[in-house]
Amino acid sequence: MRDYFLRRLLLIPPTLIGVTMIVFAITRFVPGGPFERMLMTAQMAAQEGGGGGANRGAALSEEQIENMKAYFGLDKPWYVAYAGWLGKVVQGDLGTSNIYNDSVWSMIKERLPVSFFYGGMTLLITYAVCIPLGVVKAIKHMTFIDNATSVVIFSGYAIPGYVLGSLLVVYPAARWGWFPISGFHSFDFEYMTTWEKIVDLFHHGALPLTCYLIGSFAFVTLLMKNHLLENLAADYVRTAVAKGVSFKSAVFKHALRNSLIPIATNFGQSFTIFVTGSFLIETIFDIDGLGLLGYSSTLERDYPIVMGVLLISSIFMLVGNLVGDALVALADPRVRFK
Repeated sequence: MRDYFLRRLLLIPPTLIGVTMIVFAITRFVPGGPFERMLMTAQMAAQEGGGGGANRGAALSEEQIENMKAYFGLDKPWYVAYAGWLGKVVQGDLGTSNIYNDSVWSMIKERLPVSFFYGGMTLLITYAVCIPLGVVKAIKHMTFIDNATSVVIFSGYAIPGYVLGSLLVVYPAARWGWFPISGFHSFDFEYMTTWEKIVDLFHHGALPLTCYLIGSFAFVTLLMKNHLLENLAADYVRTAVAKGVSFKSAVFKHALRNSLIPIATNFGQSFTIFVTGSFLIETIFDIDGLGLLGYSSTLERDYPIVMGVLLISSIFMLVGNLVGDALVALADPRVRFK
């Protein structure tokens, strides 16, 4: 098993190179990039300020166009430009934003705590609540508790997070004043005590976290319930009960561990929420996280930021898959990776 995980770790760099190379090549051929935008802006400015002579409306000179291409790195083939970008990444330099003229890594680093907070709290609350709830629903299958909780979680699952976010901003935040309308923390956050900072973070994060959690509750809860029901009906559980093992022991010592295998797999796949989040929810609550940064940079064709966010997201996805495999091995002793 050690060799398996070592090979998986060694596969992370070439996988990152493959993913980033494909996206980098796509950004070079997609129309409407930063070079085309700046070229159009410069030509419009030349037309408006060219006066009434023969030079009015004249295009930019070839030298100016070549200088613009060199500024955006378009004077080289895409694979040469990618090799240069990769060389900078290895040195810890993700480039400079075309729009904001700021370091990509500094922009990402400023937003990482926000994404880690919402992503971490979403995962923690989801699995801390949904796993016990799924166990209760499986044990109390077809009872009032099972039916009532199913109505609640399916009602939440049917409401998109951004729609709920719009309602929460209007009523509990704006009209009733129970929560802040936007932002990650208060303006005087740095002057607060540790406890006041914790309270302030959760006061600002209560509504966005509700929107993050509402969609994942139904999936994880039903995943836990259905697999536990399947294992409770398996021959090995019925044999254990027939030999005198109590139902409680059969559930928690036998069936539960096998039912956690798909949960462990899903946990690894959910790792990307640490950085991606939801740009719609972040937009509604004015949360300056990586999800919103990646979305806005894609619309603005700010490709250095797009590549930086893609690199961070890909790393978390690959690490999450590795963590998922490790959790599966811990949950199921029969699993032996070779």
